[in-house]
Amino acid sequence: MSASMSMPLGGVQVGTYGDYPSAQQAVDFLSDEKFPVENVTIIGSDLRMVERVTGRLSWGRAIAAGAASGAWFGLFVGLLLGIFAADGTSWLGSVLTGLLIGLVFGAVFGAVGYAASQGKRDFTSTSQVVASRYDVMSAPQFAEQARELLARLSLRG
Repeated sequence: MSASMSMPLGGVQVGTYGDYPSAQQAVDFLSDEKFPVENVTIIGSDLRMVERVTGRLSWGRAIAAGAASGAWFGLFVGLLLGIFAADGTSWLGSVLTGLLIGLVFGAVFGAVGYAASQGKRDFTSTSQVVASRYDVMSAPQFAEQARELLARLSLRG
């Protein structure tokens, strides 16, 4: 079992950052300085979910999104079936048939899904979980070395 797995909650705090890229940059710097980064953990604290609304959902958008998704799946199935085609025309036929069937079924499933929501969620969105701060933790035996290196990084930046 590695040292990082046996550390309670990641070990000793050696740095705190306001965003994940900064914490990642700190660990990358430690790695560049030949620090044993297998003893480092990044812990995000004060988690919250952020949902960004990207647009209004209508019948047209629901059907179009379903059709596009179905078309991709149908294209994939058509290409797989096309592998077993005897000649070029049957290969093209398999691909086009898969694409069209996927498009139709996707559109139908998109419409059914939108109807099932009964207007309770008429928008599209993306969501992600973000932290308020990111703590870089180290195994206790390496904490002082990590702090010294990260102090050098903060002086550079």
